Amino acid sequence: MQYNNPSEIVKDLNFGDNATEKIMAGVNKLTNAVKSTLGASGKCVIYEDALGRPVITKDGVTVAESVVLYDPVENMGANLVKEAARNTVKEAGDGTTTATVLANSILNEINKHKNETEIRTIKNGIHDCLLEVTSYLDSISTPVEGSMLQQVAYISCNNDQELGEKISEAFQQVGQDGVVLMEESDTNETFVDFVEGTQFDSGLKSPHLITDRDKGTSVLNNPYVLIVSSPISSIRKIQSVLEHVIKDNSSLLIVADMEQQPYATLLANKVKGNIKVNIVDPPGFGPTKPDTIQDLALLTGARVINEELGDDLDLIDPSVLGRAVKVVTDSKSTVMQVDVDHSSLTERIEDVRNKIANEKNEYLRKKLEQRLSMLTGKVGVIYVGADSQVELKEKKDRVEDAIYAVQAALKDGIVPGGGSALLHASQQIKSKGIGWSILLSAIRAPFNTIMANADIKVTEPIAKVGDGIDATTGERVDMVKAGIIDPVLVTKTALKNAVSVATTITSADCVISNARIDASN
Repeated sequence: MQYNNPSEIVKDLNFGDNATEKIMAGVNKLTNAVKSTLGASGKCVIYEDALGRPVITKDGVTVAESVVLYDPVENMGANLVKEAARNTVKEAGDGTTTATVLANSILNEINKHKNETEIRTIKNGIHDCLLEVTSYLDSISTPVEGSMLQQVAYISCNNDQELGEKISEAFQQVGQDGVVLMEESDTNETFVDFVEGTQFDSGLKSPHLITDRDKGTSVLNNPYVLIVSSPISSIRKIQSVLEHVIKDNSSLLIVADMEQQPYATLLANKVKGNIKVNIVDPPGFGPTKPDTIQDLALLTGARVINEELGDDLDLIDPSVLGRAVKVVTDSKSTVMQVDVDHSSLTERIEDVRNKIANEKNEYLRKKLEQRLSMLTGKVGVIYVGADSQVELKEKKDRVEDAIYAVQAALKDGIVPGGGSALLHASQQIKSKGIGWSILLSAIRAPFNTIMANADIKVTEPIAKVGDGIDATTGERVDMVKAGIIDPVLVTKTALKNAVSVATTITSADCVISNARIDASN
């Protein structure tokens, strides 16, 4: 067994109901800490960091990560639910609190009914019902139009109108093909700036390349760019380039397929601090790959090295390097800010548009659209300022959530917010068994939590589809018309991950934990 190797540490074992009770105690403690942040009237949480300093945040996943419980079995329960939050923020960028609340609610509903039928039947019913709920959410989703963009941003950054306006301004300026990033401001002012830039689907190849541990990204400022479309087989092939970059005290982005020996050598030198480097795979796929690589070269001013076209890798020198203003790479993609005159790319952009119009293959059309995004995209940068580090951290958490929420809304559309979309799903979908009833009851939890956080008691049922309660006023409204909306991608992802974690926990009947010494003796 190579993954999660069992240790030789003495273990404590918990079985059956005793194990379930301890797991659920941990789940409930984590959920109680996180759920208070949900909704327009959600509260902030103050937690102590590793150095004993207080940190204020309303970001669900940040709150969840701060929770470490003394009891090992309870801590396992909390950590399992954290997975739902982590996966949700990774896939959709937001919805971490919703995922936690849903996982807790599903587990509590399962525990109420698990003695009525076997667990396998319950799990099958929940998964079948999940498909129905997801289909329902898709059917009621609508594309983002007009002021909806600002409303998504406004809600996601905790009803901060000023921040919501700045975030929506950034997305409106960069357009569908652009990218929005967040940086710290040098002053206490928050403002938006725009630069020419591009994004392509080449993510981090190794955690050792990360420079920003908090965000899990590699960030290179003003790097040289080396683009090689042939595999690099030896470090000697690019030695002169590396020497030039080190001598210039600069950083280097390598866009190339690299064999193990040079790749390992560069990683080792990066970890030792000898060179600031990031390595990503060349963008594009199949017949679009050569053109996509050439697009990147035009944007950066680099010259593509290709042995198939007669270039000699042994003769690579600094003259082939391009330059970028800034390069940020996360687990999925690379965002590159460049200083280029886009008027020089007009002919190439028009050629790509013509190819898109004539391409019948859906997959190749998508790749051509990605090429168009690279050539025409802009990058909007939201510089976040505050009067203190504590305020800055909390503000950055909200802005980051809002950026991801708007991206998700632009991608897949929106549904009525405030937990009302899932509430209506629970009313519109008919139960086909105990598993269905469990999930349909559990998905009302986000709505109920938001109402509880706002101290609102709902005395009459909300039967009309699209209606809900404005948590800031307590009034019954048409949620979309009132601008209370959620990205459908965030809602679906939170529910999917909550179901996955909850059904997995339910399958366990034995918990093995490392034995702790009682410090009181």
